Amino acid sequence: MIASPFHAGERALQAQTGWRERMEAMGPRVIRDHMPDQHREFFTQLPFLVVGSLDAELQPWASVLAAPPGFVHSPDATHLRIDALPAAGDPLAAQLAQGASLGLLGIEPHTRRRNRMNGTVESLGADGFTVAVQQSFGNCPRYIQAREPVFAAPRNDGGAPVQRLEALDLAAERLIGSADTLFIATAYPDEAAAGDAADARSHGVDVSHRGGLPGFVRVDEGGVLTVPDFNGNRFFNTLGNLVAHPRAGLLFIDFDSGELLHVAATAELVLDGPELALFEGAERLLRLHVDHAVRRPAALPLRWGDAELSPHLAGTGRWSRQ
Repeated sequence: MIASPFHAGERALQAQTGWRERMEAMGPRVIRDHMPDQHREFFTQLPFLVVGSLDAELQPWASVLAAPPGFVHSPDATHLRIDALPAAGDPLAAQLAQGASLGLLGIEPHTRRRNRMNGTVESLGADGFTVAVQQSFGNCPRYIQAREPVFAAPRNDGGAPVQRLEALDLAAERLIGSADTLFIATAYPDEAAAGDAADARSHGVDVSHRGGLPGFVRVDEGGVLTVPDFNGNRFFNTLGNLVAHPRAGLLFIDFDSGELLHVAATAELVLDGPELALFEGAERLLRLHVDHAVRRPAALPLRWGDAELSPHLAGTGRWSRQ
C-alpha cells in the first residue's frame, strides 16, 4: 500500500468534484508500490506497450513499443522488464536513460483490459530496459474500442523518414479529427513536488488512454484540440498532473497503416461554462494548444481490423455547433 498516493493537483480536482474523502480512503487500497500477480501475467501477453516519458525541457511524450508477446515480463513484483528499445526518431529514444521516470500502460483493446505502472528505469542495455515500480494500479474498461492487432509483414524498403512538424498539416488534422482513441502522457516533475515530502512520492510520468466516438477530438484553427473528459475513476491522474504542469504529449495511431503521430501540446482545463453543453456526456474539457509534432509513417508493426465501439459511449455524443 501507498499511504498517500495523490499529489496536490490530483487532490485539488478530487476536492472540487466532491470526491476527495472517498479517494483518500480508496487510493491506498488500489494504488500499490508493487504489481499483483494478475497484472504481472497480463503484461506478458501483450504485443505492445504504451510508454510516457519526459524530455529535458519537461515536455511529456507518449510512445509505443511493439514486439511478440512475452517481450514485457516481470521478474518480481516490483520490476517490469521490457525487451525492446525505441527506434530512431521515437521521442522516447532521447529520454530513455537510467534513472528516468516513465509511465507505462498495458492495454489489450479486444478484451478492454488495461493496467498502469509508473516507475523509474533501473537498468538499460542493448536489448531493453528494466523499470522499478513506483505506482501500480488497474483501470476500468470504459471507453476502450475493441480491436485486435496482428503483426504486419516486415518492410524491406527501410521505411519512410520521420517527419517533424512545427504545426499540424492537413494529414495530421485528418488523423486526429477521425480518431476514436488517443494516448496522453503527462507529468508531475520533481520541480512541482519541491518542498512537499508527501508530493515528492507522487512525482513522475503518467500515460493514459482516452476514447470516444470517431471525431471526439475537435480540431480548431491554430492547432487547437479540444477533448471531452467523461466520467472516470475520479483519481484525476492525468488532469491533476496538468493542474500542476500544464503540458501534455499525445499519441495518435493510424490503425490501418501503423502511422504514429506524436504531439507536444500546452494544456488548459475547462471545468465549467456553456461550452460543456456542446458535447453530450462531457464533465469537463481538455484544451490542447499544439506546439509541434513528430510523424512516423508505418512505424508500428501492428494492424487492427474494424473496431467495436465501447458500449459506455452510448451516454456520450458528438460535437454540436456553437
